[in-house]
Amino acid sequence: MVAGLAASESIVMPDKMLENAGINVIRDEVTKVDAKGKSILTAGGEVLTYDKLYLAMGASPFIPPIEGRDLDGVVALRGLLDAEKIQSYIAQKTVKNIVFMGAGFISMELASLLAETMGEAFCITVVELMDRPLPLMLDQDMADPVRQYLEEKGISIFTSEKVQRLTGAGNQVTGVALASGKTLDADMVFMSVGARPNTRLAEDIGLEMGQFGIKVNKFQETSDPDILAGGDCVEKINFITQKPTPGQLRGPAVIQGRLAAKRLAGFNIEFPGVVDAGGCKMFDLTITATGLTEETAAREGIETICAVVDSRSKHGMIPGMKPWKLKLVFDRASQKLIGGQIVSHAVAPAREIDAVTAFILGEKTISDLTVFTSACNPDISSEPSAEPITIAAEQALGKLKQ
Repeated sequence: MVAGLAASESIVMPDKMLENAGINVIRDEVTKVDAKGKSILTAGGEVLTYDKLYLAMGASPFIPPIEGRDLDGVVALRGLLDAEKIQSYIAQKTVKNIVFMGAGFISMELASLLAETMGEAFCITVVELMDRPLPLMLDQDMADPVRQYLEEKGISIFTSEKVQRLTGAGNQVTGVALASGKTLDADMVFMSVGARPNTRLAEDIGLEMGQFGIKVNKFQETSDPDILAGGDCVEKINFITQKPTPGQLRGPAVIQGRLAAKRLAGFNIEFPGVVDAGGCKMFDLTITATGLTEETAAREGIETICAVVDSRSKHGMIPGMKPWKLKLVFDRASQKLIGGQIVSHAVAPAREIDAVTAFILGEKTISDLTVFTSACNPDISSEPSAEPITIAAEQALGKLKQ
């Protein structure tokens, strides 16, 4: 929407669609929950009773406590209202230099969208504390070609740089001062450095809290069995490490909502945990990732075997072939697949990350993947002898004895 490619009404599910399904829609803020009396109070003074309550309160952007964060032109993008404010600000102000603080997928997608649709109007810069763009998704060897590609598209990327403060004239932001001593001109600054779960209501109720949000069991039930919760406001468990994690992505939120509904309908289906599978698109480059990177695995004390394969979207003899790269990460001790990364110049190959996710959840090993066979056609994939998941497994097999 910020880049003018989508209208606000296309982003939100219409109330009429919910009402036609028999759902009573009330637009108001819940200010209090009486868990003992099983009722909620809205800001409008309405009292609603419940048998079961589901909390889906989401998360809010984290704004680091740096000097200048309250200046006009310093924004964060989390929802529809944020997008409308940003769009209005760009339309009303003279905005030339835009700086993105953080090189996660939200920053990188929005920066590339603005560069692609209105590149002549803006000078776009990204500042990242870590040593590469998309540091939670990609290892250095996969991020390097992404950085080169984006810089060729006109986006300036500063890595291993810390934002010291934001400078301004009057109430308007005018610059970003870095700890290295550099100062970047800025008419607008996007802060995309994470989010914090909205847990105030849950805390007021007295629900048990975890490290990263409301603590829930595998059926999405909180410490109060009549209150369920899901999405960005709850703590997840990483499927691979079995440790608590934020897991603030759309996919887990959707599935947790469905599982809570199934629980209320009498089914006992457990949430398996998260692998943080996600993706983003920048110009004609699609990046997807799942599980642990080589770096995060090392931080968990996991010795890994990794394999990188250069592949192609079609058979080499077919016109229109696009290159793509796959990296698989295996646990050396168990030989299980624990992570994957894809950087692709075509959209379709990037969806192969879903197969990688399925293999992780199925706890498949190096040996298992050496016999994986893809559904192959010269127009939609490389030849069977060059299936990249299988080739990566063959590479990993060869490294086992090293």
